[in-house]
Amino acid sequence: MELHVKRDHSSGGQYPDRARMLISCPDGPGIVAAVSHFLYQHGANIVQSDQYTMDPDGGMFFMRVEFDLLGLNERLEEVRTIFGGVAERFKMNWQIFNVSHKKRLAIFVSKEDHCLVELLWQWQAGDLDADIALVVSNHTDMQAYVESFGISFHHIPVTADTKEAAEKRQLEVIGDDIDVIILARYMQIISPSFIEHYRHRIINIHHSFLPAFVGGKPYAQAYQRGVKIIGATAHYVTEELDGGPIIEQDVQRVSHSDDVNELKRIGRTIERVVLARAVKWHIEDRILVHHNKTVVFN
Repeated sequence: MELHVKRDHSSGGQYPDRARMLISCPDGPGIVAAVSHFLYQHGANIVQSDQYTMDPDGGMFFMRVEFDLLGLNERLEEVRTIFGGVAERFKMNWQIFNVSHKKRLAIFVSKEDHCLVELLWQWQAGDLDADIALVVSNHTDMQAYVESFGISFHHIPVTADTKEAAEKRQLEVIGDDIDVIILARYMQIISPSFIEHYRHRIINIHHSFLPAFVGGKPYAQAYQRGVKIIGATAHYVTEELDGGPIIEQDVQRVSHSDDVNELKRIGRTIERVVLARAVKWHIEDRILVHHNKTVVFN
């Protein structure tokens, strides 16, 4: 079956009747036909559709569909209930999102401000179609800047002795209506119990040199080794430190003439861009996680 779709990348605010559907399931014939026929039966108009199969012969199938449905707010729960029958037939993991319901973000930051500043700038410019609900930090360096945007700032110090209490306090200020947490150079390890509250909803950014440099002062290590490429990786946080599903990466060539400060400057630029891309793709429901990998329809 060949499916023709119109393509549109406008925000949900302009299209109050728009929804997004994410699907992952074992591959097999008839999945696209069943989904498109279901939407047609219920009067929905597909405006974008993306599919990917890991292996047509027994692999996993992934699908992202955007559609318009008149009276979406009133009909969405009914559509979800009825679609459950289609999903059960194909053993789908699936979600349907109302695009007009903006995701609520919590940003965690320490002292380095470049990633936070990028997110706030893109949010202010309207490039991040989400609500930044609050910023949490273990330092007060960014408080005045954050509050100048009218965003709530919460200073929660963290030490080895107070980590458990600090995380409890963080969960309290976050509340129950945060969709994603962004670690914008938040220099603390997140505990497994905290991660479990937000499985595949905590996004982190870190340097990713080739070769990798662990421990302190990674840019100094990179300079000493004379690297020719530096980069950054955005990923979901899991119990394995810096080992979660990768969302986005980027690199830039450097040369022997770049000193440590120049490597840091280049690295900061890559980090802020890569993290912002990852956040944008998450809030636009473009990412499906399968084991420790992601499928990103971007």
